[in-house]
Amino acid sequence: MSILPVRYRLPYALLLPTALVIAAVILYPFLYNFWISLSNMSLYHVRDAHLIGFDNYGKIFLESELYTVLAKTIAWTGINVFFHVVIGVGVALLLNQQVRGRGIFRALLILPWAMPQYIVALTWRGMFNYQYGAINLILERFGIDPVPWLSHETGAFAAATITNIWLGFPFMMIIALGGLQSIPDELYEAASIDGASAWQKLRRVTIPMLKPIMVPAISLGTIWTFNNLNVIWLVTRGGEPADQTHILVTYVYKAAFSYYRYGYAAAFSVMIFLVLLGFILWYMKTTRVLAEAR
Repeated sequence: MSILPVRYRLPYALLLPTALVIAAVILYPFLYNFWISLSNMSLYHVRDAHLIGFDNYGKIFLESELYTVLAKTIAWTGINVFFHVVIGVGVALLLNQQVRGRGIFRALLILPWAMPQYIVALTWRGMFNYQYGAINLILERFGIDPVPWLSHETGAFAAATITNIWLGFPFMMIIALGGLQSIPDELYEAASIDGASAWQKLRRVTIPMLKPIMVPAISLGTIWTFNNLNVIWLVTRGGEPADQTHILVTYVYKAAFSYYRYGYAAAFSVMIFLVLLGFILWYMKTTRVLAEAR
């Protein structure tokens, strides 16, 4: 017998549509992708694909390029998420003050996040153009020689990173701003009475109160950045120059839709899923955000 009151009991028939939708859009594609990862499916074996076991997974670890791409992916994710959080929280702290035109600034600062990624990526690619891009024109005004951003690995990777930082910090800003507005003013008043400085208030009051809100946001930001195909692909034209700016998801995308290695790409995507799942479980356990939310 259920221990829930009658008003909280939900007939199982009402859960069936939700279960069917979840199975159709999440469970089935995941299982089908896993099956493909165990097969030899490619451009030449679409209709006659058959299971070959874990051969595709073995090929992943035998490729020397994997570890270079993985290192770039970790650097890409770490740099972007760090600046997303630092800039987002910093701007939120400024917007949380009583300043004139605060609503206008909020609306303007949310625009990068609200705009479609592909439009922003192509716009920034034009801004990084060597001859006519706005970035080099600004540098020339300060007496700095134009930089061939998209002609070498380091410049192209930096261009994509700058673009993604501009795109991503508004999300962290919105989350942090909502958290700041939920902190009781009494805590800051008590800290002021105790003689706390602005830095001590930030460290002892603001950051601990924001932590339960920011940890899930950082987890989401990490997943989105780790899997961000659009910016790298569009800003650097599919990993150019010479396929040196790939992260894992663009590497998989090229394997699937340029080389048509569907089984290999599916196995790679499963590995990415496991890496992200392991990271999120470790991160949530380390930060103990779930324990604090109880």
